[in-house]
Amino acid sequence: MHYQPHVDFAFNSVEHIMRDVNNGWAIRYTHANVASFFFIFVYLHIAKGLYYGSYKSPRVLLWTIGVIILIVMIGTAFLGYVLPYGQMSLWGATVITNLLSAIPVFGQDLVELIWGGFSVSNATLNRFFSLHYLLPFLLAALVVAHLILLHTHGSNNPNGISGSGDRYAFHPYFVFKDLVTIFLFFLVLSIMVFYYPNFLGHSDNYIPANPMQTPASIVPEWYLLPFYAILRSIPNKLLGVLAMFGALLIFLILPYSDLSRIRGASFRPLMKFIFWLFVTDFIILMWIGSQHPETPYVEIGQVATAFYFLWFILLVPVAGILENTLFDLATISNNKNDSPLPTSINFNKI
Repeated sequence: MHYQPHVDFAFNSVEHIMRDVNNGWAIRYTHANVASFFFIFVYLHIAKGLYYGSYKSPRVLLWTIGVIILIVMIGTAFLGYVLPYGQMSLWGATVITNLLSAIPVFGQDLVELIWGGFSVSNATLNRFFSLHYLLPFLLAALVVAHLILLHTHGSNNPNGISGSGDRYAFHPYFVFKDLVTIFLFFLVLSIMVFYYPNFLGHSDNYIPANPMQTPASIVPEWYLLPFYAILRSIPNKLLGVLAMFGALLIFLILPYSDLSRIRGASFRPLMKFIFWLFVTDFIILMWIGSQHPETPYVEIGQVATAFYFLWFILLVPVAGILENTLFDLATISNNKNDSPLPTSINFNKI
């Protein structure tokens, strides 16, 4: 082990890995960029799940485990971001852990317990290093549980039905399809590692941590920016913290807030439209999180944050009700014309 989880040696030990250890630069840059690509793939996976209604029964528990995986991923990434102990590492750790002080009564005591003292110190780096090593094993266990639950009911499909008559075998069809994506991933990853290794990073983290000098802007890694924007959009500290965690946990209500009888958005024009509105809003939040907290970014962030939560608790159920109503009206009209269509179809049970 060349890394030293010590406030005096952490930054220099990372530079030692980069400069003196054989291929240390390749190991570090690959580690950092694979983490970024991991989040890209997970966000795409979540988007596909939202579009095709993979959260609906009977895959509710599967979706729940997936949300837990996302939360553990974010925690693991945050812990790893602190370890190089540059300016962004120190001040990011200070700001994010200080959020827990918003908890009434024992919040500040909890922050000092996490720090192991009255500020980010050797104890903080040691426990963050240990947890950054440990949490991927928990992540792997959750992924296994995710796969077991997936095989219990089988995967969803673009049509949103459960019939297995037209299913293809995973091998060789999907194996070959996935291999194309894997080779493309390795190509793009190689370009990033060898030519643009710090494209997704922050230059301030190449400045040694200085507790006496605050950086011009304190921002997390790009994949945490939407949730950071939600945190900053609410002036009240406690409400901001609750909103940030709520932005993750609100995914758990989708199986219950989506009232449509049709799984997925393939045959739901209104759901397609609001899905792309949500994707646009998520990208706007990501952009706002990277900007300074000043006008007009604060106001844009507040509007985007309000839309983010309204999408789950208002737009999704309203879209489901409207589409169910229009579908029922269409079937009633067909029945009047002696159509054999039933008055109501629940596609979730097909």
